[in-house]
Amino acid sequence: MAKCDICGKGPSFGHNVSHSNKKTRAMWKPNIQVKKIKVNDVTKRIHICTECLKSGKLNILVRG
Repeated sequence: MAKCDICGKGPSFGHNVSHSNKKTRAMWKPNIQVKKIKVNDVTKRIHICTECLKSGKLNILVRG
């Protein structure tokens, strides 16, 4: 399962609970996107979650 290369966010685990209190295993996946960035004239593919993408953390990574 892919993780965000910036913040390390991965899937979350828990239970779906029905009205009768039956519990089944559940997994919630973050919205991971693959973006290409250029670092020192080398193109790299990174996995980044949309939360980091919206907050502008990718721009900091490109400049740094």
